[in-house]
Amino acid sequence: MNLLVIAVGRLRRGPEADLLTAYAERLRWPLTVREVDDRRPLPVAERRARDGRLLLDATPGDAHVVVLDGTGRPLSSEALAEHLGRQRDSGTRTVAFLIGGADGHDPAVLARAHLVLSLGPMTWPHMLVRPMLAEQVFRAQCILEGHPYHRA
Repeated sequence: MNLLVIAVGRLRRGPEADLLTAYAERLRWPLTVREVDDRRPLPVAERRARDGRLLLDATPGDAHVVVLDGTGRPLSSEALAEHLGRQRDSGTRTVAFLIGGADGHDPAVLARAHLVLSLGPMTWPHMLVRPMLAEQVFRAQCILEGHPYHRA
């Protein structure tokens, strides 16, 4: 199973990028990051729609889509592991995680989701979401393998 993170905006070099790389290198599932970005200024609704088109255009048609959004379901690490395990066991080739811009997701992106996932009620900087997601996917892998990394 391949993992694809598609995110609005560019992650600059620095501690966030280093942390993302550190967790991605620990994964048995290959993790690819695609960044989409169009900085032309637009009103919020138009920018959200444009970002949504960019995200959806970068998403493979057969992917299992997980959209990260504050309105989504907060899952425990164990529940995320179960979800990913079901995808792995059912032969899903690609799980695509979509991370929107600062203005949230266009309704078309939310409609494409198999799962809308929240990382909790707090607001996180978009550049921290990537390494946080990578850590949770690594944790899910460890849970599925019975590895002691997850000590809950």
